Amino acid sequence: MFSKYKPTWMVEAIYQITPEQLKAMGIKAVLTDLDNTLIAWNNPEGTEELRLWLEEMTKAEIPVVVVSNNNHERVEKAIAPFNLTFEARALKPLSRGLKKAQAKLGLKNNEILMVGDQIMTDIRAANGAGIPNVLVKPIVDTDSWKTQINRFFEGHIMKHLAKKHPEMLWQEGLFENE
Repeated sequence: MFSKYKPTWMVEAIYQITPEQLKAMGIKAVLTDLDNTLIAWNNPEGTEELRLWLEEMTKAEIPVVVVSNNNHERVEKAIAPFNLTFEARALKPLSRGLKKAQAKLGLKNNEILMVGDQIMTDIRAANGAGIPNVLVKPIVDTDSWKTQINRFFEGHIMKHLAKKHPEMLWQEGLFENE
């Protein structure tokens, strides 16, 4: 029942996913959630670590596309300093936004990776679209009130998944526990 919420990988932070790891897997683009995955939900400035990671992806010619449930104006303003493309109002957990981004990239499911901090939205949408995915720990421990509701249910689902899949462990990179 909960298998649709099971992440392909669990990595502590998006910044630990390297171009070398992605290329080894045949990944040509990264789709990412915005709030608490790429930037803190309450601090849209981003970090130096984020800037360096985005530079690495650019040098490796791996596009990074933000797929967010936020409205167009919010996403556009938040990512303006980073020169990224995006899909707003993605309607995750539905796969609509991911499929739109994928179509624009012209890539197959196994050539893209979805990264997000919520199993109820990001991971569920990626699994529904048949896209490999990575669950990351939220950048900050606080959430907007809407996300707090999801976090409550996520805790129960993650406990169930961990019992059924003991290999679900936090890693420092995509290949750490393989």
